[in-house]
Amino acid sequence: MTDTDQTDEYVRSPNAFTDRITADGSSGWPVEPGRYRLVVSRACPWASRALVVRRLLGLESALSLAVTDPIQDERSWRFTLDPDDRDPVLGIRFVSEAYLARDPDYDGGVSVPVIVDVPSGKLVTNDYPEITLNLETEWTALHRPGAPDLYPAQLRAEIDAVNEDVFRDVNNGVYRAGFAESQAAYERAVIPLFERLDDLERRLEGRRYLVGDTITEADIRLFTTLVRFDAVYHGHFKCNLRKLTEMPVLWAYARDLFQTPGFGDTVDFDHITRHYYQVHRNINPTGIVPVGPALSQWLIPHGREALGGRPFGDGTPPGPPPADETLAPIN
Repeated sequence: MTDTDQTDEYVRSPNAFTDRITADGSSGWPVEPGRYRLVVSRACPWASRALVVRRLLGLESALSLAVTDPIQDERSWRFTLDPDDRDPVLGIRFVSEAYLARDPDYDGGVSVPVIVDVPSGKLVTNDYPEITLNLETEWTALHRPGAPDLYPAQLRAEIDAVNEDVFRDVNNGVYRAGFAESQAAYERAVIPLFERLDDLERRLEGRRYLVGDTITEADIRLFTTLVRFDAVYHGHFKCNLRKLTEMPVLWAYARDLFQTPGFGDTVDFDHITRHYYQVHRNINPTGIVPVGPALSQWLIPHGREALGGRPFGDGTPPGPPPADETLAPIN
């Protein structure tokens, strides 16, 4: 996640490194178990997509995980959660070091998620939309037995179309509202955001998932914004026409996914709230972090099973997360 403003309108920075890791190695980066490290912030919705996909596909043993501190300094994402403030596998203190190992002249933004080549320490990609698709389509030989097909070939055109709308109006729309520098720019973002949420509310009223009858990439991309909505986007980013809890279909849909293995067990609300409220001092100068909303609401029964659907298709749910990745349960 990296944030850039241009005039009064928020403009997301392009991804600077877009290499792919391929099963046949034709990209120069072959799929190999243990060779790469996924670097994330649990605060970041773009990184959270990769966390969910990695869990659902059972890639924990094949693709190791590094988690940054949710609080950045002027050097951006840092490994101050680890002993000696250094990632124990890559041996670096800042994610920017992997960028510079790839390109010593790089002077752009430092975003997560990234995948880093462990032997060389070089960043392979920071192309967050492609990272998850890559894990789904090129890493299949390393998927766990029973892993779901999150990007089925026969549904890809529909998934891509849904993702385009959701990215423009929802995933990126909350940022365009939150970082707008004029009333007009803010309204150009926040009105389409809620129009799209209303469209999604209608779409999901009679179906359990966005595309087909199983969880797909489209659900993952929407979930990572919805799970942050009331905690940070509603107040901090002024996306306050309605709360998620006031949109009955989307609220039940989000709880359904949260309570599905691989979703809620990757969400760290502490990292989310501290990052947004303490890092974005241009929006929240005091750095005060709200104590709400009550997280126990995420455990309320959702009733969406009545719509049918098969969460994992012909596959099975993932097992519990590794011990060193287990988060504190919500009470």
